[in-house]
Amino acid sequence: MTSEERTSFYDAVVIGGGPAGLTAGLYLARACYRVLILEQEKFGGQITITAEVVNYPGAAPMSGEALTAEMRRQAENFGAEFLLAEATELKQEDGFFVVRTPKGDFRAHGVILATGAHPRMIGFPGEAEYKGHGIAYCATCDGEFFTGREVFVVGGGFAAAEEAVFLTKYASHVTILIREPDFTCAAKVAEPAKQHEKITIKYDTEVEEVSGDSMLRRIRYRNTKTGEVTEFSPADGGSFGVFVFAGYAPSSLLLKGLAELDAQGYVPTDRNQKTSLDGLYAAGDVCEKNLRQVVTATGDGAVAATELEKYIAKRQKETGVKADIQTRRAAVHTAQDSAPATAAVQSGDTPFDSAMIQQLNTVFSRLTVGLTLKLYTDEGAVSSELRHYLEALTALSDKLTLSEESAPDPLINGEPELPYVRVFREDGSYAGICFHGVPGGHEFTSFVLGLYNAGSTGQAVSEELRSRIDALQKDISIKIFVSLSCTMCPELVTSAQRIATLNPNVKTEVYDLNRFPALRERYEVMSVPCFLVNDAPPQFGKKDIAQLLDLIGA
Repeated sequence: MTSEERTSFYDAVVIGGGPAGLTAGLYLARACYRVLILEQEKFGGQITITAEVVNYPGAAPMSGEALTAEMRRQAENFGAEFLLAEATELKQEDGFFVVRTPKGDFRAHGVILATGAHPRMIGFPGEAEYKGHGIAYCATCDGEFFTGREVFVVGGGFAAAEEAVFLTKYASHVTILIREPDFTCAAKVAEPAKQHEKITIKYDTEVEEVSGDSMLRRIRYRNTKTGEVTEFSPADGGSFGVFVFAGYAPSSLLLKGLAELDAQGYVPTDRNQKTSLDGLYAAGDVCEKNLRQVVTATGDGAVAATELEKYIAKRQKETGVKADIQTRRAAVHTAQDSAPATAAVQSGDTPFDSAMIQQLNTVFSRLTVGLTLKLYTDEGAVSSELRHYLEALTALSDKLTLSEESAPDPLINGEPELPYVRVFREDGSYAGICFHGVPGGHEFTSFVLGLYNAGSTGQAVSEELRSRIDALQKDISIKIFVSLSCTMCPELVTSAQRIATLNPNVKTEVYDLNRFPALRERYEVMSVPCFLVNDAPPQFGKKDIAQLLDLIGA
């Protein structure tokens, strides 16, 4: 192998960075194999949006984010490598597995698929039409948009019971529609919803239709036992929310045509988590299983890794090819791997704790071009928060300068949405990056990545994508609406900003939508991630660079 091929060769690649994938990576690294854990959104998986995990053995109640952060630290301490990138293709080539990503291809003796599952649509009339305009699937991401409004929850499982209670923080009232005679989850899980004064539960009930104009205005549902049909519209003629929690669909597309899938798309495995293809294992919620919990996911990951160890040892003997452990800290990592996942404003002189500062120093040490962060403010509290935030950030590197602007912004036509920050290079050129609000929460990583991409060679982009980006000759404005609690928003923001840093014709404007309710009303957006290209109608969902270029028309 060439040195480049050596750098990208692993004993094993784990696709998915949730509890199953993190556990598998820990076991493989502990066994002294070189292992790469790929995750396209956020390490930790969907459990990171759970406010409190109370049933993980041996662990005190804690958030899903805290629990999986500890899992990652354990795996990293044993030498597991991490990369935020989407696996776009999995194939076999010359007896090895090849995992294709936008950041390069990785070869390995074996692979563990731990990609989990994604929310399932029910399919009632109007569901797809009003997605993002009243229909939602993530209470953590979108719940705040429905403050003071009526909300319906469709579903009777664990997620429906838990998220209905969560939504009472914002909604004036929550109605749960369950098609069964009772909740299908454990009684103890359902009890808080049953006892909550702001929750009404309707059993044996199905949604017949949702409708409206540009926003959701009506829902019609039917009692399947009595036949009674009820139609609801807000008394004030406004909109409301419908949150769908109808289970999950497996994220198994990578295995189509490669290994056996069942009729629902789940991956059948044997008792050792092996799929129908030698060297390919699956773990966690992507598998056929009766119980989908963190504890079963970690068990799957441990079993899969232990069995894969045996397969790798056999392949090493047969082929004479072993991954070079000494390269495990090689340049496959990017700033996205080093940047902290979140940042919350702390008390004291700095908004960042010591761990965040250490990580930021690592990223900023790679800057080769000076950047000026131009700050536009008003007299409000958010402006003060953003100023404090950027003062602390720019103090960490002599490549970063903060300039608070008093003159009108020449890049704005009309009234500006204050406060915001724009990023300029030392030669005065605009990097195409602007954030309205305070880039904290899950958007901290995307903002830091934007700085990295603007002030250095940046994240790797394939020759094909680079050619498509270079070919953009017309002015393109991408307006992105996010929530700081949304785990899906950063991928869209990072993709758009990477395009902007490579082509001066592209400009991005990112808004923390909860800070700008007027924009939410103007564009009738009730779900994130949401984006508009040159003020065309809103589009929803996370997008990588290729998908975004497709939508732009490049």
